[in-house]
Amino acid sequence: MWYQKGEKGRTLIGRVPFKRDLLESVQEFAAKQKIKCARVEIIGAVEKAVISYYNQDKRVYEDREFNEHLEIVSCLGNLSLRDSKPAVHLHITLGDSEGQLKGGHLQKGTIVFAGEFVIEEILGPELHRGHDPDTDLPLWQKNKSTPGRL
Repeated sequence: MWYQKGEKGRTLIGRVPFKRDLLESVQEFAAKQKIKCARVEIIGAVEKAVISYYNQDKRVYEDREFNEHLEIVSCLGNLSLRDSKPAVHLHITLGDSEGQLKGGHLQKGTIVFAGEFVIEEILGPELHRGHDPDTDLPLWQKNKSTPGRL
């Protein structure tokens, strides 16, 4: 286990535009704000959603599309760098009109009805995503200057 220490930076709050792609909107906002590392939280509702499940045996994401109105019960994740650009990694839980929940990894194609976000910037570390051979996922990579072992 390794870690990096960070300091609290800006706290940015706002709305995601109506009928825009949720993932792309957050990604574009992060790039414009030059955010390199952050914690992300979103609530609201979507008109349709695309979420995925990572099949650990096949080592692929399996997408599920929902063409219905859903509440964003919770959407949490982080932002770091991948190929020197902001990369948003979000997990989302959605609720339907019957109170049934659907959850997974947020993908492009999720269209916002209403969305409010909080992005808490973390200054100091520059976490970069790279290929992890154990999982086949783009996970945070330790660099030579990363302190600490547990």
